[in-house]
Amino acid sequence: MTATRRKSQGERVPDHPDIHTISLQQVLDALVDPVRRQIVGELYAARQDLACGTIDLPVSKSTATHHFHVLREAGLIRQYYVGTSRMNALRRDEIDEVFPGLLDALVARHGRE
Repeated sequence: MTATRRKSQGERVPDHPDIHTISLQQVLDALVDPVRRQIVGELYAARQDLACGTIDLPVSKSTATHHFHVLREAGLIRQYYVGTSRMNALRRDEIDEVFPGLLDALVARHGRE
């Protein structure tokens, strides 16, 4: 799943799991970390795709890359490149379809912490 493929336009897009193959356990395992919850919360609030570097995280760049990778592998985010920037999109509609209310509950709780 970590291989990168080339689209016909030359756009690099990492592989993403099919939302229907993701288990609730995978999603919860990804969300156990507060940095990953912060990323999801910021993408949720932004309601637009954000570049990795625009999210202020309390970790090194390499650790942030790891956190984004875990979220992508768990099916929570979709990543793609615009130039040299890796963009991140919360798979909100897809997650809501498979796990209704999960993201709303997570963000509501994260906002109170």
